[in-house]
Amino acid sequence: MNIFAPVGRVFLDFLRSVGRLTLFTVKSLSYCVRPPFYFRTLLSQMVEIGFYSLPVVALTTMFSGLVIALQSYSGLSTLSSEGAVASVVELTVTRELGPVLAALMVAGRVGAAMAAELGTMRVTEQIDALTTLSTNPFKYLVVPRVVAGMLMLPVLVLIGDVIGIYGGYLICVYKLDFNAINYLRNTWNFMQAVDIASGMTKAAAFGFIVTLMGCYHGFYSKGGAEGVGKATTNAVVSSSILILISNYMLTELFFSK
Repeated sequence: MNIFAPVGRVFLDFLRSVGRLTLFTVKSLSYCVRPPFYFRTLLSQMVEIGFYSLPVVALTTMFSGLVIALQSYSGLSTLSSEGAVASVVELTVTRELGPVLAALMVAGRVGAAMAAELGTMRVTEQIDALTTLSTNPFKYLVVPRVVAGMLMLPVLVLIGDVIGIYGGYLICVYKLDFNAINYLRNTWNFMQAVDIASGMTKAAAFGFIVTLMGCYHGFYSKGGAEGVGKATTNAVVSSSILILISNYMLTELFFSK
């Protein structure tokens, strides 16, 4: 008995999955710039991803701003540097926690829903029916979701940044007795264009990852209801891992010296 056979089988399955994901990504990107374009489907996905995800993103960033302000004050007060709390909140929210937390929340809400929806369509042969009706399933199902994710997540992150910084403002002004004008002035003076640019770039990349993983796992789902459940789980897990990996890579790109 060859003891290396199971290892080789797992490795070959891994290579097969990477190749299929690569082809899926290339095909999705190529169809984004090729007609026909389904603008009504795109608009409905923008509403689903952007508008309906706003409450959970707003709550997440608000409480993140509150916690960052409290923890920053607790640490900086030991160094007599309480005035730097505003800059710490601004940097942390705009560069890191705003994009990452918003993307993780959208992955849990939207990515799972996409995988479940497309997985159900796959196991009930609705995707095959689209092909029979001369409708490209990539153009109709995948491209609108991917484009909507890339467009709407930066909007969500921008709104989340404002809410997160406002959360820090509430803690510092109404609990820690900071001067409101000085806090806002310090936040504005310390903010740089690269902070916003890096956050928006990360948000667009994360939106692409979340929607791509949701569509990919749903599109290739199999095995009935159990397969749809596995596709949903795999979509959320793979999206979360890729978000954290790409976050480091983009941070290295923007801020390495």
